[in-house]
Amino acid sequence: MSKGNGTYAASLQGRVALVTGAARGIGRATSLALASRGASVAVNYRARRAEAEQLADEIRDMGGQCLLVQSDVSSEDEARSAIEQVVHAWKRLDILVNNAGITRDKTSRKMADDDWNQVISVNSNCTYYCTGAAVPIMIGQQFGRIVNIACYVGHLGQANFAANQDGVIAFTKTTAFELARYNITANVISPGFTCTEALSQIPPHILDQIKAKIPMGRLAMPDEIAKAVVFLAADGDYITGQQININGGLHM
Repeated sequence: MSKGNGTYAASLQGRVALVTGAARGIGRATSLALASRGASVAVNYRARRAEAEQLADEIRDMGGQCLLVQSDVSSEDEARSAIEQVVHAWKRLDILVNNAGITRDKTSRKMADDDWNQVISVNSNCTYYCTGAAVPIMIGQQFGRIVNIACYVGHLGQANFAANQDGVIAFTKTTAFELARYNITANVISPGFTCTEALSQIPPHILDQIKAKIPMGRLAMPDEIAKAVVFLAADGDYITGQQININGGLHM
């Protein structure tokens, strides 16, 4: 890894990564990108086994190492088990990408208590439990890279999601401050509107309106988000406690 010596594009050979919610979208692209740089990648999924297995096959076809980790990481016990499976298999954990989460979009006046509670509980717990289980391992190694995905919000029907994402950002900054002495960084990637399955539920005319508001005039691709995650994991040795917005200029 580079240490201020002018070396760039560091290899991740020998590093071990866990990506939560990795079967599709940003998690899938991130897993492939980390593997392409040499990392051994643990692919976490909850229910989409076929998609996770397909991803694992792709990683192995490129010559990479992949471990499938089936668990609901919003559960304390299952999150701890996911970390334990990775460490048991590869004896270490260097990179944690907290990507798993759900949405329950409704306007505030139509949002049920359960819609609020599920998003706040599930999304916050995924990040908190996985980070809590990974930190002792990373402290023992005196090395760790934690990247939390907290998507850009600011539109209709996402009061619950917005509250959670701001909480993840604040949590990341505190984590970064507490762990810097152990050579562990923690940062947030905040994607804007990205071409994933989640956007397929948006009517085309609404999607056109969204694109019209983006200065770059298009949606992000998952691999564009993944590149930023890999940068923080491989080359971001002196970056911690930061939020990196990737949204085509929608939010500046």
